[in-house]
Amino acid sequence: MKYRKLGGRDLKVSEISLGSWLTYGVGVERTNAQRCVDRAFDLGINFIDTANVYGRGAAESFLGEVLAKRKRDSYVLATKVFFPMSASDKGLSRAQIAKQIDASLTRLKTDYVDLYQCHRYDPETPLEETMQALSDVVRQGKARAIGFSEWSPDQIRAAFAIDGVERFVSSQPQYSLLWRRPEKEVIPLCRERGVSQIVWSPLGQGVLTGKYLPGAPLPADSRAKSDSMGGYMQRLTESKVLQAVQALKPLAQEAGCTLTQFALAWVLREANVASAIVGASRPEQLDENAAASGRTIDPALFAKAEQIVAPAA
Repeated sequence: MKYRKLGGRDLKVSEISLGSWLTYGVGVERTNAQRCVDRAFDLGINFIDTANVYGRGAAESFLGEVLAKRKRDSYVLATKVFFPMSASDKGLSRAQIAKQIDASLTRLKTDYVDLYQCHRYDPETPLEETMQALSDVVRQGKARAIGFSEWSPDQIRAAFAIDGVERFVSSQPQYSLLWRRPEKEVIPLCRERGVSQIVWSPLGQGVLTGKYLPGAPLPADSRAKSDSMGGYMQRLTESKVLQAVQALKPLAQEAGCTLTQFALAWVLREANVASAIVGASRPEQLDENAAASGRTIDPALFAKAEQIVAPAA
């Protein structure tokens, strides 16, 4: 496993990180979920990403229990705040950030998180209030650094224009061969500001593994077939997308790797990406994912891949 620095901080994160959206505490049976976390550590994955809203606290509670046996300095832990935890608990106001960080720390059974992220931008709260509240969290020792997910370039610029507050070190966008929107503005802007990307859905919700075949029934044990996990995948399982993904397989074979590893290596080719967040319901999936770290692939193969998926992406 290779490691990259997160922003300008002394946080080094594994190129492949373990996420918990739609999986731990919700969609994956507990024993198997624990096996996945244990396997991640065996493989050198030190970066674990979650959010308070995942399972309305269930993912954080699960991670708090399984991580309690490990030394706190052996992993980098990130969580997020914004989405509703109840009818009245939502957003990025000072009161909510103060309340939700304490609730997250309780569930995670730790005194601090390494990275506290705004899960989205809050248009109903003044940005200055949000940034001051996040800065308080860092200065109180409850988080080592702060980040954001899916903010627009204008919102990012506005945050950096505020004096006397902590600076963001990370951006968490959706980014993959099938979703390249961050390349236009977000990645260049973040590069200038010393902000790293920690990418969610680098495998297009598993579509870039190649396991979904055009015209074929969805695999029974797949995320797309799952009642709890499949509701976000309609666009990605369209026939034109699946056909394009199948056309990538010969390129992966030429590169000497699986399609999964090829897709993850494509994301990691971008120097501004610090880590690609993967979800896993079985430990062996992490074995394959982790093997993408440090893999060198001919850029010409990546260029061909981009041409193949462009009409479908």
